[in-house]
Amino acid sequence: MLLLAKFAGIVVLVWFYMTAKNQGEQPIKWAIIGVIGYWIAWWVVNLTAVSALSSLFAKNFTAIFIIAQIPAVCAVGAAFLIRKKLLADAEAEKNNQD
Repeated sequence: MLLLAKFAGIVVLVWFYMTAKNQGEQPIKWAIIGVIGYWIAWWVVNLTAVSALSSLFAKNFTAIFIIAQIPAVCAVGAAFLIRKKLLADAEAEKNNQD
């Protein structure tokens, strides 16, 4: 696993934790949801798209390096969508309590 993917996973963990803390939600729960969502998305993209694309560019190191970054970018996108869903659910729950 690349350093970028590990670094992005830590950033997602902190990002979800701080968002939950600012929203008055359970920070540990949100952080775990965020990291699990990030890693599942990373693995899915890595096992599907990267495996298929890497064989096409087996001789080109630069292309392989760029292709290897695709799972981290897709996983950050998935984490963004997961965070958006959690924020919407938290807002809906607050509106229901009022």
